Amino acid sequence: MRYNLDSNFSNSHIRFISDDSREVLSNECNAKNCAFLITKSNKCYLKNAKENGFEIFITPQDLKQFLDLNLKIIAITGTNGKTTTAAMIYSILLDLGYKVALLGTRGFFINGVKKREKGLTTPSLLEIYSAITEARKENCTYFVMEVSSHAIVQERIEGLEFTLKILTNITSDHLDYHKTLENYIATKNSFFLSPLDLKLINKDEPNARYALQKAITYGIESPATFQVRAYSLKDGITAQIAYGKEESSLQCSLFGKHNLYNALAAISAVKLLENEPLQEICEKLENFGGVLGRMQVVSQNPLIIVDFAHTEDGMEKIFQSFPHRKIAVVFGAGGDRDKTKRPKMGLCAAKYAQKIYITSDNPRSEIPSAIIQEIFNGIPQTLREKLEIYLEENRAKAINMAISALKSDEVLLILGKGDETYQIIGDSTLHFDDTEEAQKALALKI
Repeated sequence: MRYNLDSNFSNSHIRFISDDSREVLSNECNAKNCAFLITKSNKCYLKNAKENGFEIFITPQDLKQFLDLNLKIIAITGTNGKTTTAAMIYSILLDLGYKVALLGTRGFFINGVKKREKGLTTPSLLEIYSAITEARKENCTYFVMEVSSHAIVQERIEGLEFTLKILTNITSDHLDYHKTLENYIATKNSFFLSPLDLKLINKDEPNARYALQKAITYGIESPATFQVRAYSLKDGITAQIAYGKEESSLQCSLFGKHNLYNALAAISAVKLLENEPLQEICEKLENFGGVLGRMQVVSQNPLIIVDFAHTEDGMEKIFQSFPHRKIAVVFGAGGDRDKTKRPKMGLCAAKYAQKIYITSDNPRSEIPSAIIQEIFNGIPQTLREKLEIYLEENRAKAINMAISALKSDEVLLILGKGDETYQIIGDSTLHFDDTEEAQKALALKI
């Protein structure tokens, strides 16, 4: 990517920054005015950059010399909850009257307007700077972003200064990349080891390790700076939240304890950032309608929900949101990704659901039936005999089967893809939307 500095910095001969060694230098962008940004991901191409004519080389730490960012960056990381927590903070701040940008899994937004479609959870450093510059041009005070474990390892956030760092939770994910759970946990925790950064930590997360200096906590089960005194998860979320001498009530239509954690993190963050009355912050959150593909209610009667949960822990949190209903679930697992989680997902589903439809997610280069079998193998024989279990490669057909058989006292959970609008099978990327398929099946059922 090439970044244009023309309108941002006038005291340097550098007018462009590129992180692509293949950049074709020209009259406009030449060896005298275009710098090559050396990152962890592209430093192996340094020789190529020199061969292609680059003469000026800078590091991520140098970027601050060229850009006066002058806005507050809030970063959220964790296995689950990043997208929803970030969206909640964005929504509350907007409703409080602040100008805010949001960058993450769902795309790039400024002051309620979508600027770019979704891509990587955390894009390249130059893309982040480009988004920040755009936010500054629209007078944003805050820039809310999700930070993935990949981005931490690959140093895609190197040199950025964060006003607040937030940890949602740490379970297990991306072991195909990090190799071991220990590596993954260490990666997440590495983001919170600086004693200089203001940190907001989930006190109920046993895997969290962080510098105690400037660390603020939130929790439901454990004593914390921001504490849930009491709560109910029936027909939405009702909670009593305390912060020092302040107490407030929260009521919102979202489902599940995991969303109570997300809400508590968002409320705590805004309170730390702006110190608005706690009750007013809670009331602003009540306006939040949720995130597409995150506990998205497709139908109320029968109750059908689409969610992105694609790990054992993520699935369990969804299942635990419906203690008073029988559960039917449609799910699969991605191909060319961590295989160790597949049997665990199968076992998790068997512990909570009465009807299980194991199907394809994004099989990629793997054989769909083999992935499905690995999930099924995680279900003990004793549970197989008690449950209704169906193995169906075709995800659309599996959704149709589940909705056709759905009873009024059951909830159907369609898990794994959330708001994705595609399915990757082999080398093909095909249009596929769980919500659309559910609505088609509902139309046929009626």
